[in-house]
Amino acid sequence: MPERRFLRAAFALSVLALLALAGCRESSGGGDYFELSGRLFVFNYRVATVQYLVTLRPLKPVGQGEVAIATFENPAGGEALVVRQKIWPLNDKVTIHSPPLECVVKDRAYKVSIRIEDAKGAVMQALETTMTSSQDQSVLPDKPLVVGPLYDPNPELKGHPDGHLPGGRGVPCPPAA
Repeated sequence: MPERRFLRAAFALSVLALLALAGCRESSGGGDYFELSGRLFVFNYRVATVQYLVTLRPLKPVGQGEVAIATFENPAGGEALVVRQKIWPLNDKVTIHSPPLECVVKDRAYKVSIRIEDAKGAVMQALETTMTSSQDQSVLPDKPLVVGPLYDPNPELKGHPDGHLPGGRGVPCPPAA
């Protein structure tokens, strides 16, 4: 009988130790929580859009309620573009897309800032980087090539097989520096 009590006690302690370890999160207070694992401009020729895309990789376990707040320089000028992205604890990466952009210029560096905040809004980490496009937005058509659920050719582009309209995209862009 004493062996059985010992085994039960050892089993109970093992279970408690495992539960304690499972609930632990590194709380050394130092170090980064995420690293920048990818960044690029996504050109979608079919729908005539370009977007920033940034990928973060967690370096530590992610807590409930954490968010990434990305601030992208607006290539068209004016206010920066801000995207708030929930971080899911079980995902192995965080992907942040900007809204569609205008006036992207090849070989120009654009600023990107990312703040990681905990559930209470406290900043856990701040990341700063720049992104440079290998293409100019002029490679895109001025309007989407197709429209509707059946991908019908865009009637606005009739007579313009290259997708470029005489008035361009209709967006005034700042002069290239």
